[in-house]
Amino acid sequence: MKVFASHRLPGNGLETLAQHCDLRVWPREEPVPNAELIHSLSDCDGFICLLTNRVNRDLLTHCPRLRFVSSMSVGVDHVDVPALTARGIPLGNTPGVLVDTTAELALALILAAARRIPEADRFVRAGNWRPELPWRPDMMVGKDLAGATLGLVGLGAIGQAVAHRAQAFGMRVIAWNRTAKDVAGVRNVSLSELLETSDVVSVHVALTEATRNLIDANAIAAMKPGAILVNTARGGIVDEAALADALKDQRLFSAGVDVFETEPVEMDSPLLALENVVVAPHIGSATERTRARMADLAVANALAALEGKPMPHCVNPEVYSA
Repeated sequence: MKVFASHRLPGNGLETLAQHCDLRVWPREEPVPNAELIHSLSDCDGFICLLTNRVNRDLLTHCPRLRFVSSMSVGVDHVDVPALTARGIPLGNTPGVLVDTTAELALALILAAARRIPEADRFVRAGNWRPELPWRPDMMVGKDLAGATLGLVGLGAIGQAVAHRAQAFGMRVIAWNRTAKDVAGVRNVSLSELLETSDVVSVHVALTEATRNLIDANAIAAMKPGAILVNTARGGIVDEAALADALKDQRLFSAGVDVFETEPVEMDSPLLALENVVVAPHIGSATERTRARMADLAVANALAALEGKPMPHCVNPEVYSA
């Protein structure tokens, strides 16, 4: 069987996979051009992809032999899951292993945005902290986390991990979830109450049609004046233009953004022009251990599919009972 991987993966998983199939790996760092991707998949049985690869109906029309897709990601908003299911093609993902890593990044962004750390770093490097402009009481004043209210939009595994860490900082934690969950120390509230009362709002829902633009201009306008917004979930959940307007007008204190609607983020994004925004290039899972574990799961899903077995982590398991 032939399998195409759109990128080299951490660890030795692909070497193991190559012992079980005819494996081709895209050799360059830049993404596979669409024409090359179509050509590479035209006679393939399997596809190991990243969240940067769009697996849509148009691509699938060029893949008559495709038997499985394994994505090195938890979110699968880059894949047309119904289209795969209609073809009986299982889709694997890599859940669970990045919960702690992403929660740590969310806390890092909350701390950085609250205490203005990147701004302070730029201030020092630019030579603005000098003898004639020494320490003063109003220099780089930020926000306290102890005693502040953290509102979690989504209370899945990552949201719960953030709640646990935030409690260690002395924060009160409230949450909105489509289905209320009983989590120690977390009070379930409506989304409107969360926005109106939270000092920090952190987004932890998957991107679906139901959550697209969930934090829109109206939601941002409803947020507590001087609040902080952090998004480590997916771009498209937060209205970036509305967020930029609120930050520019100082209705919100600051924001931490790891994910954008268009990735890589376009350099004319209004968020990039603002001092009170901490940005990162989608690094929620970016630790050596977590990325290696994600790669191992992606390969394990592929190996199971090659052996005609159910994937250990399958997004659409109904394909096996069809």
